Amino acid sequence: MAWQRTLARAVETEGVGIHSGANVKIRLRPAPVGTGVVFVRTDLGVAIPARAEHARDFSFATTIGVRGAEVGTIEHLMSALYALGITNVFVDISGPEVPVLDGSALPFVQMIKRAGVMEQSSSFPEVRLLKTVRVEDGDRFVELHPSETFSVDYRVRYKAPVVGDQRLTFTVSPERYATAIAPARTFGFLSDVKALRDRGLGRGGSLSNCVIVDEHRVLSGRLRFRDEFVRHKVLDLIGDLALLEYPLRAHVVAHKAGHALHVAAVRELLSQPEAWELFEPERVTPLSVHPFAMEPAAQAVAG
Repeated sequence: MAWQRTLARAVETEGVGIHSGANVKIRLRPAPVGTGVVFVRTDLGVAIPARAEHARDFSFATTIGVRGAEVGTIEHLMSALYALGITNVFVDISGPEVPVLDGSALPFVQMIKRAGVMEQSSSFPEVRLLKTVRVEDGDRFVELHPSETFSVDYRVRYKAPVVGDQRLTFTVSPERYATAIAPARTFGFLSDVKALRDRGLGRGGSLSNCVIVDEHRVLSGRLRFRDEFVRHKVLDLIGDLALLEYPLRAHVVAHKAGHALHVAAVRELLSQPEAWELFEPERVTPLSVHPFAMEPAAQAVAG
């Protein structure tokens, strides 16, 4: 059977929130069996469990909140925790938004590696699909298909020629995630910057923490992967699916989706108890992660 996992010791970092522009300190610390992922707003004294029922805002990021307290842009951290199998952790945070750091989930993978992973003396069930679940918005959709593994088929299409049409099919494992998905950075379009700022968003964004695209050019230097854009969408998807709270065995197909549809898929799944079952998998081998040994075939120079 698979075991619940927490961190062996506490680790911390700090940085700016990409939307709020606020400097925030964050500390990951071990949590007992059955805790789940719980964000603790240390400035407000409010704990917010990372669950789909608490997700409430998807404007260019995923936000959770209870009793008037919120934490935004949780998806990169949640993605790393979920993919690396951390089931119980307290996330102490001093402000309203998880720091963006370099724009990817790689710094969080490295934090987890520094902390070490500790197996706990309790098993952890997984969700296995019994039938397909679909949510859609026009030509955008997310489908969850029955499967014996957790895999993703994600396709994006943007008007900017430098991005264009990208597709990635990927079977998720901790090791492959750490090297092929976690380093992919968030991205945005130069033409959208003013509108974002007018809405009070993107205040902490810069060329050092976001891949900025201007039609035919990438303004923020070399891409880490030729298809870094769709890889980051897979990163976001994994972080949003983490709001399910249980590991998911499904083949996930996403087309031009985003945070709102990702979370809608989780909520739709939970609303259909006949579509899934909990089961106890065989115990997996101990986790070993070697972050960011970039896949040579995936490297490319920005245009």
